[in-house]
Amino acid sequence: THLLFLHETGSNNPSGIPSNMDKIPFHPYYTIKDILGILLLILALLALVLFSPDILGDPDNYTPANPLSTPPHIKPESYFLFAYAILRSIPNKLGGVLALVLSILTLLIIPFLHTSKQRSMMFRPLSQCMFSLLVADLLTLTSIGGQPVEHP
Repeated sequence: THLLFLHETGSNNPSGIPSNMDKIPFHPYYTIKDILGILLLILALLALVLFSPDILGDPDNYTPANPLSTPPHIKPESYFLFAYAILRSIPNKLGGVLALVLSILTLLIIPFLHTSKQRSMMFRPLSQCMFSLLVADLLTLTSIGGQPVEHP
């Protein structure tokens, strides 16, 4: 999908001002570059899977399961920790689910609010600050989601 949109609209330059000067054809330059990048990623993934498959695994996966007791330190994978923190911070189950859905819908609505022809954030200090705040919020929620559960 990314390559299709890149081929259709072209990439933007850092100033955000469209320019038809100094363009090179998409094929063969970028297709060869992208195929080489994909092959290198596949090679790195194969090396990781074949030579050290347990390097990214959780050590708790190797402890024998006890069906009579649930361990207190269960937490989701790292890429779901921000959502886990949102769900855990609101005591009402429905409220937590609504907060999580609204946080995801907010991220989906943001691109439709952008109506300017300029595609760069170089001359938009408010957008840069909001993006930095978004990254800081996600990192904070991820950190909070990884902490052990404490009852208030």
